[in-house]
Amino acid sequence: MTDPRPLKGLYHFAYPCRDAEETRHFYEDILGLPLVNCMLSERVPSTGEETPYVHFFFELGDGSYVAFFDLGGEEMPAPSPNTPDWVQHFAIETDSVESVDAMRQRLEEHGVKTTPLVNHGFVRSIYFFDPNGLRLEIAARTEEPGFLAKAAGEAHDTLKIWNARKQASLAAN
Repeated sequence: MTDPRPLKGLYHFAYPCRDAEETRHFYEDILGLPLVNCMLSERVPSTGEETPYVHFFFELGDGSYVAFFDLGGEEMPAPSPNTPDWVQHFAIETDSVESVDAMRQRLEEHGVKTTPLVNHGFVRSIYFFDPNGLRLEIAARTEEPGFLAKAAGEAHDTLKIWNARKQASLAAN
């Protein structure tokens, strides 16, 4: 029988960086994610373009990765011009609220500005930016038993409410 959900998890999230060593220092030395692969290439395998780059990976505790491309320039990746900077972010889970707070303290000791602890009701987290302008979140789950099942049961109805509200707003403008 074919698995109705063959997509089993995140393999990696890739993002551009301006400086591979600066990025390595941040992710490995400050966040504690080990550098586990680094590939030099002269050609993009998926397009055939002749473009030298390095592609490198940091491993998360669940076996997934956050990866970067250094394309050889010193240019910061440009943020999306039509999206607030708080929208696009990469969230990394940790085991407890105490671990979130310990990471907040560690980041601040290294000169990284973070938000205070944010209580979303089902997770508590902090937000900050990496050296490339990528917004990161360190989060710990705090949901009550049954929260996720209840949320899943309401998700489609909530999305319908949003879609109707959005369409009404667009029609009014």
